[in-house]
Amino acid sequence: MKRASSVDEYIADAGNLQCELRKLREILLSTELDEEVKWGAPCYTYDGNNVVGMAGFKSYFGLWFHQGALLKDDKKVLMNAQEGRTKALRQWRMQTGKDIKSTIIKAYVKEAIKLVKEGRQIAPARKRPLFVPPELKKALRADKTAGLGFKSLRLGLQREYADYISDAKRAETKIKRIEKILPMISSGAGLNDNYR
Repeated sequence: MKRASSVDEYIADAGNLQCELRKLREILLSTELDEEVKWGAPCYTYDGNNVVGMAGFKSYFGLWFHQGALLKDDKKVLMNAQEGRTKALRQWRMQTGKDIKSTIIKAYVKEAIKLVKEGRQIAPARKRPLFVPPELKKALRADKTAGLGFKSLRLGLQREYADYISDAKRAETKIKRIEKILPMISSGAGLNDNYR
């Protein structure tokens, strides 16, 4: 799904998941949360803090609780979609409209808002060492402008590029991603600058 500039646009582009996403949106808007678009998808915040996002994919749709690891999860619906990568974020995946349980969703949202009000959160790991995958290292050596550009980026931006390449499973995907990012690195831009 492409990155949207509004929640209405996001839902309109959701194909056969439009009805389900509208229902989730209705539930989330019935709470204290404010609706925004972040990273091209709907994000619901409280007092400026990310609480929950919603998204639709080919085989499922769901909610993303930004501090989900702190939720009690009595119904055992939350999962860590990137084990070893995400400490706080938890997903609630759903397959059909029948999986949307308004009362349970509202209870989880209420607990998530309470966490924000109490100031409880899992801070992101800031001291993780930078690992630049070999394919990116080779490309940066070959393209001197991009190599200098990469060195001039702050560590967080370097990490975004390195992770973007590392996350690709196939060699072909890594090559395509490297071709895409080299001009961005050369210009001093961050990978996600358009969405900040």
